[in-house]
Amino acid sequence: MQCAERDGNSGFVYLVGAGPGDPSLLTLKGKEAIGKADVLVYDRLVSERLLDFAKPGCEFVYVGKHPTNHAVPQHAINELLVEKAQTGAVVVRLKGGDPFVFGRGGEEADALREHGIPFAIVPGVTSAIAAPAYAGIPVTHRSAASSFTVITGHEHADKDESSIPWEQVANLRGTLVFLMGMDNLPLIVGKLLEHGMDGATPAAVVHRGTWACQKTVCATLASIEDKVAEQGIENPSVIVVGQVAALHERLGWFEERPLFGKTVIVTRARHQLSALAAKLEELGAQVIECPLIEITPPSDPHALGDAVENIGRYRWLVFTSANGVDAFFAEARAQGKDARILSGLDIAVIGTGTEAALARFGITQVMVPEEFCAEGLVALLAPKVNAGERVLVARAEAARDVLVSMLQAQGADVDDVAAYATREARGCGEALVRALQSETVDAITFTSSSTVRSLVGCLGADAALIEDAALFSIGPITSQTMRDFGLEPRGQASTYTIDGLVEAIVASLGGVR
Repeated sequence: MQCAERDGNSGFVYLVGAGPGDPSLLTLKGKEAIGKADVLVYDRLVSERLLDFAKPGCEFVYVGKHPTNHAVPQHAINELLVEKAQTGAVVVRLKGGDPFVFGRGGEEADALREHGIPFAIVPGVTSAIAAPAYAGIPVTHRSAASSFTVITGHEHADKDESSIPWEQVANLRGTLVFLMGMDNLPLIVGKLLEHGMDGATPAAVVHRGTWACQKTVCATLASIEDKVAEQGIENPSVIVVGQVAALHERLGWFEERPLFGKTVIVTRARHQLSALAAKLEELGAQVIECPLIEITPPSDPHALGDAVENIGRYRWLVFTSANGVDAFFAEARAQGKDARILSGLDIAVIGTGTEAALARFGITQVMVPEEFCAEGLVALLAPKVNAGERVLVARAEAARDVLVSMLQAQGADVDDVAAYATREARGCGEALVRALQSETVDAITFTSSSTVRSLVGCLGADAALIEDAALFSIGPITSQTMRDFGLEPRGQASTYTIDGLVEAIVASLGGVR
């Protein structure tokens, strides 16, 4: 049978390695496969962020397995893949790490071959390499180890005869990496010592390697059990034995980042979450995404359509957010128009984020005030806008009237058009309360007054849940809205941007363990 790519009629299965946890370690080939999936079958150790790469309408099937508790037995997973593929669906089996490194991907491929189902293997970054790397432990090093061996740590202790050649393993000069071995750590240590390995050999356990909650414990082989017990380390963890384990103290980097160990709730609209979340995660934070607002069409969608259709009557065009830019050009596309309709207009925006949104449409000649707020924009425009000139302000419905009233006071003829509206996200209360109850939250971010109002509305009687969290605001308007609701910001961005917000969080929480 040819295991070629799908021909468009039959079912097809991709066995995809999701990597060890950090969603950024998914391969491009893996992301491409997820985007094709009609059915996505995923494991416990797969970051749920990867599910966002699936297309609308994709069916998600969770088959999470724990070393001591298989939610779905392996034979049932094999049958599921066959059954779904036989309907003609493209199925992605998303597995933690690499499918063929103790991932039982070989068994799944066998079952597919047996039933004539075409498939492809998409390798993933294995935790055997990635977890030590994120702990600053190279599995090979010129002066310490010229080889490494990956060994299952999940072998039952009561087996009559071990499949692991412990005598040879204990006398290897390279690095030993044990996967899924925490329950068997006493057995592993005992066997190595029994067969002659020096108890002073460096050893390390990396818990949840590459995740924001990673924790590394280093000791000697003889003392690693006690050290791990003291720290309460459990599965999922990778055990490393060999001289390279001692390099963690010098080369450790992941757990040294300024926001490592901090949990931050991001409350932006869902389509805007990733930029802020990515910046916080890069600095070590564990990010919980709780979109509190949704961007929706305005209550009167015809006003924007009329403004776009008659854009030539304006001398100035003002955007106050990237959402306004996106809504404006969506309407322009619907009318069969593009950025050329803005030729001859002077354009002013609030903030570098809005400026960047325009740049995506090829508009680079815009005016941006030094202070990213309505007052700053009016100060910039006051000497430039002449009395009687028509100004289109495309912004959020029910926004502050400061901008429009101040421009009108300058003598401008202003059309204030709602390009979009914000509303409380559906189900935001349940998701937010669940996050606050299940996690120790260090910080909550607010990027607009809308996110503040939505948080207060979502929490209701559960408002006490945020008492211990530090609250951070993107700018003075958002800060004032927070105070109006009795919430005091711990920090405020000095420049009213996502980068400024991140800098405020780092300044307040960075390095505090």
